[in-house]
Amino acid sequence: MKMPARPEISSGRFSQAGSTMDLRGWLTRVMPRPVAEWRRVVLLSLSFWMQILGLAVLVLPELYYHLTGDDYDPYFFWWLGVLLLLAGIIGRVWQQGVSLLMEWLRIIAIGAVIVALALILATPSKAESFDVGRAQAHAATEAETLAIAVPFIAREEGERNRAYLDAVGIPTICFGSTRGVRLGMVKSHQDCIDLLWIEVAEHRTGLHRYFSAVTISIRLPPKRDAAYTSTAFNVGVAGIGKSTATRRLNAGDIAGGCQALTWFDKAGHRVLRGLFERRQREKKLCMEGVS
Repeated sequence: MKMPARPEISSGRFSQAGSTMDLRGWLTRVMPRPVAEWRRVVLLSLSFWMQILGLAVLVLPELYYHLTGDDYDPYFFWWLGVLLLLAGIIGRVWQQGVSLLMEWLRIIAIGAVIVALALILATPSKAESFDVGRAQAHAATEAETLAIAVPFIAREEGERNRAYLDAVGIPTICFGSTRGVRLGMVKSHQDCIDLLWIEVAEHRTGLHRYFSAVTISIRLPPKRDAAYTSTAFNVGVAGIGKSTATRRLNAGDIAGGCQALTWFDKAGHRVLRGLFERRQREKKLCMEGVS
């Protein structure tokens, strides 16, 4: 009896099947997989918790500020986050495997040391505080600030004594005033100066609500107060009050705050020469007296 011929299987099919298995094996090897004792790692790992906490203290304060507008100390949280992340890196080579209680006691102790270091690193030195207090012994009065801010803003804004439509179609007069303005209105130079004085004072008062008591008492001499007020007059009180410039000043970083004023030099996502130059002049005014 003649046996039926066996079907021929080409070597190409075997080759294709082998390649598929090799690919699956390679993917199995390279795909990320949790460690064998991942539950214990999550529960006890020093490096894991230090890195989680480090990311949290860098992200959550910014989220809180974005949602509420309430200020916080950026220096402290920056140092705290960096130190926690550094502890997480060191923790990768730290001998672990002790009991649950001992591991958590170690995590808490290291966390306490990191918080203490962050407080030390973020706190200005006594010498710095003494120099600032000695150089700026009293808070600027409204009259002192406006005597500088009003002529400064008048030069920056430019004066037009007859009402006109601005770039977005709003009736405007004098040094950019829009309150109660209608086309055909005319004001004298003195009327415009008086109006500017009132509006600059309002902007200064509104902006001061965002400054801490310490900032107002020792970090805002008249010229710096005028620089911040000028930027707020141009950008808006809330825009400057909630900005990095104000947050840095409240944290004691005077130079950093003055620098951050220069960031408001764009319109329509483009840097405008006029705004860029104005911000540089405001920064120069803000930095007077800073060594």
